[in-house]
Amino acid sequence: MPTSAGMDLRVGNKYRIGRKIGSGSFGDIYLGTNIISGEEIAIKLESVKAKHPQLEYEARVYKSIAGGVGIPFVRWFGTECDYNAMVMDLLGPSLEDLFNFCNRNTFTPSHLFMYVSSSVYPSELSCRTPQPDTITNHLVQRDIKPDNFVMGIGKRGNQVNVIDFGLAKKYRDPKTHFHIPYRENKNLTGTARYASINTHLGVEQSRRDDIESLGYVFLYFCRGSLPWQGLKATTKKQKYDRIMEKKMTTPTEVLCRGFPNEFAIYLNYARSLRFDDKPDYSYLRKIFRDLFVREGFQYDYVFDWTVYKYQKNANAIAQAQRQDKTETPAEPSGSRYPRRNQPPPEK
Repeated sequence: MPTSAGMDLRVGNKYRIGRKIGSGSFGDIYLGTNIISGEEIAIKLESVKAKHPQLEYEARVYKSIAGGVGIPFVRWFGTECDYNAMVMDLLGPSLEDLFNFCNRNTFTPSHLFMYVSSSVYPSELSCRTPQPDTITNHLVQRDIKPDNFVMGIGKRGNQVNVIDFGLAKKYRDPKTHFHIPYRENKNLTGTARYASINTHLGVEQSRRDDIESLGYVFLYFCRGSLPWQGLKATTKKQKYDRIMEKKMTTPTEVLCRGFPNEFAIYLNYARSLRFDDKPDYSYLRKIFRDLFVREGFQYDYVFDWTVYKYQKNANAIAQAQRQDKTETPAEPSGSRYPRRNQPPPEK
């Protein structure tokens, strides 16, 4: 359906499909327009012939956590022609996009701590949605990575949102309300770079694993890369095994060296949780908020990418002015932050 050039393609009668703007775990995302209001929205499409269709399940997950902080709203779900379609809020770039936009420079401490101390914990959403007793809210996202944290747009441009719940799973049984049982020999679900050690070991994922994965995301932005990036192997299994070995043999103090002790405290806490433990989300936020205050930072919500964009514009204007005066091209000004040579991103 999306490849039919020149046609007015719609879903749900009132949502027009535009250009492709991204991809998720189980589908492609298109810019769309509400033909009645003119509002721009996002449309995620999945072939009905997909080997493992996930979009209907993902739409149900979004609806179960609707109203939670940092959760986009699903406007419509249905099937059109040969595609399942989900219409939802249009959001901005992902944190991975913005990291690349900033030339993969490590984020400045004040901006990183501002993000960390206000992060959305997906497994906490059951406590923060308008229907906290709804059992379907008890979810682990199972694919925590920078690509799945995206900024809002317009008035919500400073809000970090969580997306891509196609791999999410309930950590409580919907009938008994008990925590799901401990299981082993599970295949790795999610992205190996940010997966918890227990996930590598084949243990069923629970809330602790989302917490540990988020810690690796924080350190990725601190360091610019993680020690297990760029490892070579012949097969995917061998590569996953090498990543697991590197994670298990890299001491926390080495992984967090050069950064405030709070990052080591966070990671050690995440790794110490038992399978069915409920993480203390308030404690995790508090250790970083206290650090933020101790360092004298302020919640100005001016992130690195905002500063970098301003600098690029200012540099371009300054260069144009110099050219007008000298008629000789000027060398562009350098970034405010040192650029580091990083290995290419791995998926």
